[in-house]
Amino acid sequence: MPANPMTLESLAPAIAEIWLIAAICIVLLVDVFAGERRRGLTPTLTLLALALGAALTVQYGEVARRTLLFEGLYVADELGWALKLAGFLIVAVALLYSRAYLENRSILRGEYYVLSLTALLGIFVLVSANSLLTLYIGVELLALSVYSMVAFDRDSGVSAESAMKYFVLGALASGALLYGMSLIYGLTGTLSLSEIAARLHGPANPGLILGLTFIVVAVAFKLGAVPFHMWLPDVYEGAPTSVTLFIGTAPKIAYFALALRLLAYGLGGLVSEWSQMLAALAVLTLIVGNVVAIVQTNLKRMLAYSTIANIGFIVLGFVAGTPEGYSAALYYTLVYVLVALGSFGVILLAASKGFEADRLDDYKGLYQRDPMLALAMMVLMFSTAGVPPFVGFWAKLRIFQVLWESNHLWLVVIAAAMSVVGAYYYLRVIKLMYFDPPAQALPPTARSTGVRFALGLNALAVLALGLLPGPLLDLCARLIHS
Repeated sequence: MPANPMTLESLAPAIAEIWLIAAICIVLLVDVFAGERRRGLTPTLTLLALALGAALTVQYGEVARRTLLFEGLYVADELGWALKLAGFLIVAVALLYSRAYLENRSILRGEYYVLSLTALLGIFVLVSANSLLTLYIGVELLALSVYSMVAFDRDSGVSAESAMKYFVLGALASGALLYGMSLIYGLTGTLSLSEIAARLHGPANPGLILGLTFIVVAVAFKLGAVPFHMWLPDVYEGAPTSVTLFIGTAPKIAYFALALRLLAYGLGGLVSEWSQMLAALAVLTLIVGNVVAIVQTNLKRMLAYSTIANIGFIVLGFVAGTPEGYSAALYYTLVYVLVALGSFGVILLAASKGFEADRLDDYKGLYQRDPMLALAMMVLMFSTAGVPPFVGFWAKLRIFQVLWESNHLWLVVIAAAMSVVGAYYYLRVIKLMYFDPPAQALPPTARSTGVRFALGLNALAVLALGLLPGPLLDLCARLIHS
């Protein structure tokens, strides 16, 4: 498909990225000249920039058919458009939840918001990448922003240690991705994902298999799949909770897009090879994530292993190797991000100055101290456990269905067994909140009306999408087939 000539009108599908670049410059300048005098200006301006970016994307970013821009480096399609709108919403809610936490720890600085917007720009580049070059730029833009956010609390030695570990392991993963891409480029003679897909026919040669192996390793690391998960629990626990919230939500959309664009679309001719690799990774991920989560006493660390287990389900969607499997993985990703957003939001609201609220014992008797917060957490834990009628049940069921249809019955059995194991540690949180006596001398939870309203809507969305799962399922199927 030839790339369109570059005109002002032809750039409209890239309005999200164009606006975000402008917004980063505006927020940075405003913070430099007015941030010290008015601490609330930068957070408010960032939320307004995200809202305006979403409005511009709705107005100008939608395309009727798949369109290539920037000499074929960038693809505009319905999938990218929808994921960008989701990205705007997720980052806005994450920043809304985080503001009080940042204020209490004296780290409410403009750089945090600039880094958040830069990370979102990296997500958008990944979502619309149509070239190995664009994919790598998106991966690095997102990764470098997140490394800095993990180390944002300069007074915390744990935060710096987590950031260093994440940086070193992330650099190894980026090297593996770059080496795999270089092999694919050398053997196909092109950087374009569309052209790579057209040239991969017939049996794969050893060079392609080697390049594919490095790429799968890098994708597995970015997702947090076993055995490349070692960074995730330490980063979730060591980073400020607001950063943990960010890492656990928005980047998941980017790394789903990385797997979809690179493996399913670009390397679709090697689906039989990479699906076998992913099947082994998915099984390990499900087992390790669910089993190790049981023994955790830190809630953030438990949710880290929960993330690993849920990544296993997302990977299972790709193992099916069909458009239905990819749409199921997309559905699961969106559902997981929605639930994780609320789960970490509860931790942020339960925290206060000098109190992280990150131990499971801190949630004993939460129902007596804050019934609304306990109710929201109960809905979110039930959904993550896959209990009907919450949306997490439909996400797991859809993965089981596509695996059954693609004759991966043994994976259905393993995934179902691990779902039962995982239910234990989710239900344990509910038991602590509702049936254990409250812990002594805990500070009161935050009473910010706007944030609590947003959290209530978040939990309500989890229930509503469970009662009416059809529209989101149909949307995901349409986005993949587009």
